[in-house]
Amino acid sequence: MKEILKTIVESLVENKDAVQINETEAEKSVTYEVKVADSDMGRVIGRQGKLAKSIRTVMKAAGGKEHKKVTVEFID
Repeated sequence: MKEILKTIVESLVENKDAVQINETEAEKSVTYEVKVADSDMGRVIGRQGKLAKSIRTVMKAAGGKEHKKVTVEFID
């Protein structure tokens, strides 16, 4: 699932080297902390957070296949 998230985020940003994704896995849940360059943060979040919401929806669907709750957080 981390590769799916990485592919989505890297396709949105200009500075692909600054993308960092930390994965914290519990028994039935996974939390991803996404960090991008400050100049790319707006690109990832989108207007009124719509793009970030869409990314979270895709990741929740991917997590559903593995019966895990997925949380995606965007860190400054």
